[in-house]
Amino acid sequence: MPAVRMADRDAGRHTQVFSRFPLQQFPKGDRAAADGVTCSVCHQIEKTGLGTDATFVGNVVIAKADENGERPEYGPFDVDQGHRTVMHSSTATYVPTRGDHIRDAGLCGSCHTLITSALGPNGEKIARFPEQVPFQEWQHSNYYTTKQTCQDCHMPVVNEPVPITALYGPPREGVRRHVFVGSNFVVEGMLQDHRDELATAALPEEMDAAMKRTSEFLQTQAAKVTITQVSSTPKGIAVDVHVENLGGHKLPTAYPSRRAWLHFVVKDGTGRVVFESGALKPDGSIVGNDNDEDPLKFEPHYREITSSQQVEIYEPILKDSEGRVTTGLLHAVGYLKDNRLLPHGFDKATAEKDIAVTGEAADDPEFNDRGSSVRYVISIENATAPLKVEAELWFQPIGFRWAHNLAPYKAEEPQRMVRYYEETASKSAVLLARAEATW
Repeated sequence: MPAVRMADRDAGRHTQVFSRFPLQQFPKGDRAAADGVTCSVCHQIEKTGLGTDATFVGNVVIAKADENGERPEYGPFDVDQGHRTVMHSSTATYVPTRGDHIRDAGLCGSCHTLITSALGPNGEKIARFPEQVPFQEWQHSNYYTTKQTCQDCHMPVVNEPVPITALYGPPREGVRRHVFVGSNFVVEGMLQDHRDELATAALPEEMDAAMKRTSEFLQTQAAKVTITQVSSTPKGIAVDVHVENLGGHKLPTAYPSRRAWLHFVVKDGTGRVVFESGALKPDGSIVGNDNDEDPLKFEPHYREITSSQQVEIYEPILKDSEGRVTTGLLHAVGYLKDNRLLPHGFDKATAEKDIAVTGEAADDPEFNDRGSSVRYVISIENATAPLKVEAELWFQPIGFRWAHNLAPYKAEEPQRMVRYYEETASKSAVLLARAEATW
């Protein structure tokens, strides 16, 4: 509830979390809580401290009203006095004002950088944990030096002059669509499928359009898969698969429930599967993934895969203060594994601790800013030629373990989340990219 929280913060009040839920309990509703991130949350942010530690975790400076009770609403364009008067008269508060910082990636990074405090058994803070740091990942990439910002990808530009006001709006160049395209189509689907229970305000066709945009964005702009070589071995073949991240931060990034993985299949001339790694089960788990089978284990980063029980998963694995695997965000003190695919220009040798590569991938020379290479060594005895090799990169916003670790909690909200996940598990992943070859 950013709108509520920021207003409370500036008024010296503490925001009671979940105090506005369920929204149905308010006959007239609580508009600020229901909207969450309103237009004015972003457009009232001052440039003070953007891109620095001072404004991370949503600690932005919100424009204050002047002696007449007027507040600036920042945008990227100059506004004539007539349009300033129209907006002010219709809102009684806001005055449109040019502020070039609205296009600054630091504006996005302020709320999308989340540093949490791990808590001990008595609620004491025991560690600082970089839970979500896509802005810092972007800063350590070529996208930062070429000034390709968050807005460039997540707010697609309109490729023609268009008016941005309904009343006598002059055509503007460089207008961006406020669709904020991202990656979590699973939650979008839950909001659609359970719209009555969740009081979803967006119309069904709007949610369908949002899910379609998300899937298309992921399938066209996220990654590339290449089979770079197929060669003979004494008992079969060796296949080299290369995966490349096309985005400006790690893939996947931000909320740590997300994972991407390679689904690799070899079929013989009759269509029979002679090898398969990384198949997705209907319940949302991945065949061979240790973490899906046991919450205290996880799949390592591989340079070479020789068994169908091995699978290359690009993911963050969190650890608690005892060094155990956890999905508890208030218990996480660091990472046991972080081999998420790196953006171009990301030097893992010089990356700061918050965005470091962790685990076997740190020492893998074939895991770098140009991608990740994995070799599959397959026995093909008694297989009929020719062989068809398929390599696919799949993405899942909410991994199996992240949903099912909620099951022991008997409160209404986690139980509902597990139920929703189980209902949608079979469609909880999307294919990002694929390649095939014949041998």
